[in-house]
Amino acid sequence: MSQRLNAFAQSPELFKKYVEFGLLLKSGAIEASILHLVEIRASQINGCGFCLDMHVKQARIGGERELRVHHVAIWRESTLFSPRERACLAWTEALTTLPPHGVPDDVYEFVRAELSEKEISDLSFAIMAINGWNRLNVGFRTEPGSADKAYGLDKANLN
Repeated sequence: MSQRLNAFAQSPELFKKYVEFGLLLKSGAIEASILHLVEIRASQINGCGFCLDMHVKQARIGGERELRVHHVAIWRESTLFSPRERACLAWTEALTTLPPHGVPDDVYEFVRAELSEKEISDLSFAIMAINGWNRLNVGFRTEPGSADKAYGLDKANLN
């Protein structure tokens, strides 16, 4: 496997602004526990090892239960998620995979029943953000765990 460039080092101002955007999301209408689930699910779908590793560790540091982390991939069958969390995961999948004819009405109505308009909007921006990070890290093959110390993820004790 060939060494890929470091896009973050090559475009530091863009990286800085994207990080700032991500930090703004943390003060939005969607609680951190749900943002962790959303980031994990989008990263699973996109096959982003770096982001999946990072967000599993962040979720565990944030107090998420281990079994729920394992169940994110099977959230439809699992009994461990609330209707609100299910709606967020459904919206994540719809916006991450972008079906050929757009988001189905039943998915949108499911989300509308659980979230306010502001929450749907903030959630959509969060999904957009993680999908962007996934694309950068997949494209440049960022090594999972390579930024643990920098981001304090070594505190997760998930070596």
